Amino acid sequence: MINELKYSQIAFNYSVEALPTAIADDNTIVGQDRALSALSLGMSLMRPGYNLFLSGDFGTGKLSSIRNEYEKLKTDLSYLKDCVYVRNFENEDSPLCLCFDIGKGEKFVSYLLKLEKTRTFEEAKQLFPEASHFLTLLERRGSNKTDYQANLVLDHTTTKNRPFLIETHPSFENLFGYYDEKAEAPHLGIHLGSFEQASGGFLIITAQELLSIKMLWETLKRHIDTSYMALKTPFVKGDIGKGGRIRPQAVPLITKVIFLGSDDIYDELSDKDDQFLRLFKLAPQYDYQMKASTEHIARSINYIKKNANDNISDKAICEVLRYSSWFTEDRETLSTQLTLLGDLIAEAAELTKNNKRTIIEDYDITKAIKLREFFSSITESKINSEISDGELIISLTGSKVGVVNGLAVMDRGLASFGTPTVISVTVAPGSEGIVNIEHEAGLSGEIHDKGILILEGFLRMQYARTFPLSIYAGICFEQNYAEIDGDSASSAELYALLSAVGEIPIRQDIGVTGSVNQMGVIQPVGGINEKILGFYKACKLNGLTGEQGVIIPYQNIRSLILDYEVEDAIKKGDFHIWAVQTINEGLELLTGLKQGERDRKGLFTQGSFNRLIEDKLKRLFEAVSCKN
Repeated sequence: MINELKYSQIAFNYSVEALPTAIADDNTIVGQDRALSALSLGMSLMRPGYNLFLSGDFGTGKLSSIRNEYEKLKTDLSYLKDCVYVRNFENEDSPLCLCFDIGKGEKFVSYLLKLEKTRTFEEAKQLFPEASHFLTLLERRGSNKTDYQANLVLDHTTTKNRPFLIETHPSFENLFGYYDEKAEAPHLGIHLGSFEQASGGFLIITAQELLSIKMLWETLKRHIDTSYMALKTPFVKGDIGKGGRIRPQAVPLITKVIFLGSDDIYDELSDKDDQFLRLFKLAPQYDYQMKASTEHIARSINYIKKNANDNISDKAICEVLRYSSWFTEDRETLSTQLTLLGDLIAEAAELTKNNKRTIIEDYDITKAIKLREFFSSITESKINSEISDGELIISLTGSKVGVVNGLAVMDRGLASFGTPTVISVTVAPGSEGIVNIEHEAGLSGEIHDKGILILEGFLRMQYARTFPLSIYAGICFEQNYAEIDGDSASSAELYALLSAVGEIPIRQDIGVTGSVNQMGVIQPVGGINEKILGFYKACKLNGLTGEQGVIIPYQNIRSLILDYEVEDAIKKGDFHIWAVQTINEGLELLTGLKQGERDRKGLFTQGSFNRLIEDKLKRLFEAVSCKN
């Protein structure tokens, strides 16, 4: 049976009466329990290789959660040391790095300046045992003033918290320091970068920015490795920035590097860099959505109220929550990108202010959403104007053979909109199979190419069981001059193909979306709400007939969070939505014919669309056989 959705199945909103009480603000990052657990472990372990790569969409709380975790760890100063560089009498170009407990670095520098006159080396070795090797060399070979000067590069005398540095502009000098060639001695010209300045603590870097500079990633890996090696081997050498002329001993302290990046960057580094997974053993992944549980709703309400300074009505809160679910395309989830909700509230608050009101109401939220759509709708308006003027040729009434109105989504930044796209198919005897015209013109992505190949698999499975498939079929997106990708139009392409093969007219007042597998099962797609709204607007431009609507995958019912105007049109019977599970169900609706069943002889019911299609495929095979 063809499943037309009722208004009660389509309408969706959060109920004021069912709103839970907001949970008091405790700085908890909402909906990221798994990521937070990995982050906590990674930041606590000051062990080689436990650097972190945090991936996920903007606004999911990555940096905030790092700060929250840091608050728990910041007063643990056990990983900090004061560090000084001194002359290396055995190798001038490799200054020695001496590390002391907090506060002793400054004392050592002062004591060293006096030592040239006092010559109390044995006493110095007892006061500063960490420097005994250097003091022995100094006693034997020290000959000038600079030998007794130390460069205090890390001084934690007044430090109360562990280092927490965000490198906003990663470069060789900013990260790894530089060498002042005018210095009187090599060890006095060393200036540390943020990598060493964050030793014993945390250094946060945006992965994309670092990877955009040639060789910077390779240098960072070398510094991470060198620092770890210096913990075990006292005289491992490091680098000092790009083009440095000296190679000072590495600071023997661990710097916890935390990358912020996308899932794509993480996957690329994992696949192409053999060292990456050894150095970044934990990768908290921040989800873009969370279950719409009572707790998550309550924490989202807290965030909403906080951003609105409590000047927001319960109805408006329901609208913000609805928008949150709309953004995830799932009625049962909410967005974890809470900053997007904050932006919406700020825009609605401005509308409230302009109307000399203090409380944000539900209509302020819906108006703010409409304004967002309006600001980014120039392209959409032009397409609808072309449809209205007849420049973009599309039929929204009647029936045609081999033509289907597919539904596409176009993106521009954070905004997206749906629009109908005409898919046509021509069929003739041949051996070429299904030809993807978009692919031949260089306008088809790999996923779309795969979808086309699936169609041929369906034809063989459904019909060509006792005879070879002998067909030429050209599939085209009419009046399209941009690249097509994705498989969400594959069911529409298959409907058009089957219509062309069987010479069966199909309705033009129904838009179609959904991917399909080789067995003819319809699969869910993204952008369902934008697609429905786009087809509704096109139909409205040409006049609603009361028969128009869209076919969607059955699994996408839970994705339906429609524009209120579309909901109202469905309630009045001016527009319709059908949810199907198979190609056969969709064809019954589009053609008005039954699918039919195979009898004992293996033949489909006479007059069914499956019988018409299979008979035509047999005739195409016979036509090819006669030519041969």
